[in-house]
Amino acid sequence: MIKEAIILAGGLGTRLREAVPDLPKCMAPVAGRPFLFHVINYLRLQGIERFIFSLGYKHEVIEEYLQGHFPTLKYVVALEEEPLGTGGAIQLACTRAESKHIVVVNGDTMYKADLHAAYQFHIHHMAECTLLLKPMKNFDRYGVVELNEAQLVQRFSEKKQYENGTINGGVYLLDKDKFLDEEFPEKFSFEKDYLEKLFTSRRIYGLVQDAYFIDIGIPEDFNRAQSEFSQPPLDLTQVDKTWTLFLDRDGVINVDKDGSYIFHPDEFIFTAGAPALFSKLAALFSRIVIVTNQRGVGRGLMTEATLHEIHAHMTGEIEAMGGRIDAIYYCSSTHNDHPERKPNPGMAVRARLNFPEIDFSKSIMVGNNLSDMHFGRNAGMHTVFIRSTRPQQEFPHPEIDLAFTTLEDFVKAL
Repeated sequence: MIKEAIILAGGLGTRLREAVPDLPKCMAPVAGRPFLFHVINYLRLQGIERFIFSLGYKHEVIEEYLQGHFPTLKYVVALEEEPLGTGGAIQLACTRAESKHIVVVNGDTMYKADLHAAYQFHIHHMAECTLLLKPMKNFDRYGVVELNEAQLVQRFSEKKQYENGTINGGVYLLDKDKFLDEEFPEKFSFEKDYLEKLFTSRRIYGLVQDAYFIDIGIPEDFNRAQSEFSQPPLDLTQVDKTWTLFLDRDGVINVDKDGSYIFHPDEFIFTAGAPALFSKLAALFSRIVIVTNQRGVGRGLMTEATLHEIHAHMTGEIEAMGGRIDAIYYCSSTHNDHPERKPNPGMAVRARLNFPEIDFSKSIMVGNNLSDMHFGRNAGMHTVFIRSTRPQQEFPHPEIDLAFTTLEDFVKAL
């Protein structure tokens, strides 16, 4: 899988200036959050683990946001001291990349392409660059990209009225080494000076994917994004067998050992009535998944084998009461920027790989820490806060849909 992404976020946002004054385009608020939030989390759910932010105009606004809202994100900044054009920005960002193959996206565009399938295509064809192309009908805002039978780019056509065609979706898979070998000047256009000039002599491919696409660069689409990115309120009466339940462990299923860890199965004490609750949960949800940070293993305070014993004890008691747990994911890393350590959504990504039917918009994350709530939001889930260890947690809270005193209270509300 492709693991590293460049996000181009240095644009001036002149077309949006009337709707969003004095902000970089990617920081325009969409459904209550900067558009960049949605771009980052879409990429993380596609398996991206390291980010390079190409910044310029008002870069300090973006850097402050990243530090405050994504403190556990693994990223670096490639800063343009002066505008370098799209090509110069990508070239500079490539010098900060660690991987040979990277994905490049625009910070003001969302194209929900399947990056795993695109990467397989890119590698299979030994492409220097793969353009992801969006089919569209009745448009005049974009030019068209045509492919030959081998799926090599054959022609770039200018903007005009088209009945149908495939447009450049602004998502590229790039062989970093081949691109840097081109020896471009410091300032140049990726589209004009690389793609359109060199496509006849380079291995530049196109892959058509008919996925969701929006460019918030004009007020019309910026306004449309407000409704399309908004998440409806959590209505527990809508939960059925198409929904998935994600649960934190300590403080939700079992009594938390404040400031310590559960070291042995005999220290694992269920919260009130917990084993029996899973019988009802199993009847309501298609999947029940445990996601738990277990830094004690990474710190050498307990072994992975002992952790498995604890989980075997937990699942055995639950199954004996007619319930079930479909999967348990844990992160033992001691590093906060590990992609699977909550609030990073890596364990959710792993769950969906194992259970492709999981729809995060029909998923609930239940936890007793704000990191659990951030994890849920980062994956696009609804969130439920259990007050077991933090009864003073304020509510309403932007990261929390519903709050209950115990897991039992939540289950009674279903």
